[in-house]
Amino acid sequence: MVEVTVDGPRTTLTLDRPDRRNALSLEVMREFLCALDDVAESCAVVVVEARGPAFSAGHDLSEMTGRDDDFYDQLFSACTDMMLRLHQLPQPVIAKVQGVATAAGCQLVAACDLAVAAETATFATPGVRIGLFCSTPMVPLTRAIGRKRALEMLLTGDPVDAATALDWGLVNHVVPVEQLDAAVDDLVGRILRFSPRVIGLGKRAFYDQIERTEPDAYAHVEPVMAANAADTDAQEGIAAFLEKRQPTWKPR
Repeated sequence: MVEVTVDGPRTTLTLDRPDRRNALSLEVMREFLCALDDVAESCAVVVVEARGPAFSAGHDLSEMTGRDDDFYDQLFSACTDMMLRLHQLPQPVIAKVQGVATAAGCQLVAACDLAVAAETATFATPGVRIGLFCSTPMVPLTRAIGRKRALEMLLTGDPVDAATALDWGLVNHVVPVEQLDAAVDDLVGRILRFSPRVIGLGKRAFYDQIERTEPDAYAHVEPVMAANAADTDAQEGIAAFLEKRQPTWKPR
């Protein structure tokens, strides 16, 4: 249900459950977690995409009726682990959104580091409509688009279109659906120009500092940047800039 494709430094994880609108069942999320754990060190970028008209309709409601408390604990624990794992990967993770992304599907888009959406994509956190408030989806959603906008989505369940998602900061780029592949390829290519070791260092520092106070954030990233400056790739990059040549980066 999660197809893994390795193409040089790029790994693509494809949600392959179109008949269920790529719903994130417990089995799917566990498979997705295994795929994330197996991302090779040689990989420099991860793309998350989906097959069919929907990116993901969120949790699989068909498995959420009449279960015991332990099942619900496992379900939402797996979901949280999956979203956190996206941030823990040293590789940038790009969501490629071709269609509807609702509830935990919207959460998945918000949790990815970057997102490119087709004009046909829509986003929603409609759990309130069925009596199941999107409490876990709101964690990355609020951090992506801010309190007032997130609360409007959470309290009304109303969808927002791709243009609104772009304006609110949920996605980075919106393109016609026929240009989606090319737009993601372009973003991947722009990332692949640089040292994967430095990209990983920077991503980790970004998430480590983002929720801290400004003085605490500076205290955290100052030694990170000092260590980075002494690193071989930084020294190579600086030398290449001064010598007006292309740098040669080390493997991760």
